[in-house]
Amino acid sequence: MADQRQYAASPEPPARHSLRPRLTAIAPSAGEAVQQAGGWLFDQVMAGWDVTVISVDRGDPRPLHILGVRACVLDTALAAPVFGACLQAVALRSDLYHADARVRRLVLTAAEAGDTEIRLWGDLWPADFADEADPVSHRLSLAARAFKAQALAAAAVAPEPPMDTEVFRRGEIRRPGSLRPSLQEVDYR
Repeated sequence: MADQRQYAASPEPPARHSLRPRLTAIAPSAGEAVQQAGGWLFDQVMAGWDVTVISVDRGDPRPLHILGVRACVLDTALAAPVFGACLQAVALRSDLYHADARVRRLVLTAAEAGDTEIRLWGDLWPADFADEADPVSHRLSLAARAFKAQALAAAAVAPEPPMDTEVFRRGEIRRPGSLRPSLQEVDYR
């Protein structure tokens, strides 16, 4: 019950109009979001992005808050009236795209807006995407590595060997047409 209050007590709604570029990551849990994309999410926050992680479970949002990221539960986020055209980037675990029609609709709506970059992690490749995927590596800043390590500890995720890059796959969705990459890779060394 305490976890539900932590999400409900958030002063900002999960989707709001912002002048900053917006990134939403969708993961089964806060821990997985931190493990797979935490450094990139932190660096995007430091670059001025408005970053939200939508998780399927109602776990502890503290690991995401350590990264400067807003946390939201999937059911709450999907009830919000604003998505689509306001997102410049979406990152998600590929099997969530397969398994949940609501997630698929959110991603397709964002892609149909035109300039949304979509990054995936995981083994499955969605049928809606073109066959070829571009690997995208993000080199983590020293600060991102430090904050990610603290967020992993808060999420009680087993420590992993320090990594200086996170790798995603980027592709084009067949239905809405061509996507133009909108995130610029920056070396934060």
